[in-house]
Amino acid sequence: MAPIGTLWTVPAQAKGKAIKAAAVLGNLELSAPASYEHFKTNKEPEFLAKFPHGKIPAFESADGFKVFESYAIARYVASLAPNAGLLGGSTEDAALVDQWIHLVEAELDTYTDLVRALCTGAFPYNKPTHTTLLERQARTLNTLEAHLASNTFFVGERITLADLYIATLIQKAVALTIDAPLRAKYPNVIRHFETVVNQPKLKEIFGETTYAEKAIQFVPPPKEKKEAKPAAPAAPKAEKKPKAKADDDDDDEPAVPEEPKAKNPLDDLPKSTFNLEDWKRAYSNKETRGAGGAIEWLYENFDYDGFSAWRVDFKYNEELTQTFMSSNQITGFFNRLEASRKYLFASVGVLGTTGNSVISGALILRGQEVEPVVNVAPDWESYAYKKLDIKNNAEDKAFFEAALAWDLELDGKKWVDGKNFK
Repeated sequence: MAPIGTLWTVPAQAKGKAIKAAAVLGNLELSAPASYEHFKTNKEPEFLAKFPHGKIPAFESADGFKVFESYAIARYVASLAPNAGLLGGSTEDAALVDQWIHLVEAELDTYTDLVRALCTGAFPYNKPTHTTLLERQARTLNTLEAHLASNTFFVGERITLADLYIATLIQKAVALTIDAPLRAKYPNVIRHFETVVNQPKLKEIFGETTYAEKAIQFVPPPKEKKEAKPAAPAAPKAEKKPKAKADDDDDDEPAVPEEPKAKNPLDDLPKSTFNLEDWKRAYSNKETRGAGGAIEWLYENFDYDGFSAWRVDFKYNEELTQTFMSSNQITGFFNRLEASRKYLFASVGVLGTTGNSVISGALILRGQEVEPVVNVAPDWESYAYKKLDIKNNAEDKAFFEAALAWDLELDGKKWVDGKNFK
């Protein structure tokens, strides 16, 4: 059987799974592109010529028909296999399939994404907003639960595209917002989800499910310590009076010693000739580029064994909207890196325009591995990290210097705003 066309997606993309599942149940074959690198291939002219919005999933049929947006692709694929019944058995059924998918996409999955964005710093955190989003998601879950209390599937008596599409979005949500207590409240929703993802033909597509015991939470950055004011002169001590017996009992209880602070393994690395604090001062006080500038100082003093340079990129740029919000996200990320201040310098910025921006930049950190330095931030895995060879690789060196100088440009997107972690 020849493939019906090529599907551009990535394994982690929930909505891509619904398209693949529809193809499998329709006995249709999809091919994958020869190569695809997210955030690179979809920004190249060849891709944009086919799919001008630069998004995935994207689909091109064997005869050259092109379509993007996940539900449009899924519906098209389902329509190629009418005997599979994925769009129901009538026009009324097809309308109901659309109804359930649009409800869950707009009023459950959207809130999953917004809550994740709030808790990871993509948007400035606001507790009432977080609460409202969860309440709206719960309203949708209540509607699904009530329907599934008396129905095995969403439309009719067999799996339709509604079941496939909703299962992918519930799978994402149970890893983030639908935690153990909520899953106990919605047994029919979970029963339906597990029924779909465990279909023999679909298990490989859906893969293993991650269940969150506790929903994703915002972790506020540590507050800056204020300098203590000089203490007032102590008043003369009053003469001690004998304590009552009850107090004596408490007084005899030995004080609980404080737990020793865990030693950071980065402190055990061999002593370095490069002083990160000196670099931070040089960067702050010198012109970044040019003779006698900060970058020249860095190359003269850098310890390539004791420190390393890295590129950092936000993984979910498609979720970015206003550039000022993206800038706030960088601030939030830096706040959550506070515990690694003595091991890290960063220059990260927003590039592009509203609705079409990316977050990227450079790190200088202690040691040769990035994780021990950045994993103090709960959202560190929302970013991709690539070690830069600033000594021998001209491309890496150019990226690194541009990120430090705030004149970095990626895929035509120019630097809009930047932040430093010093």
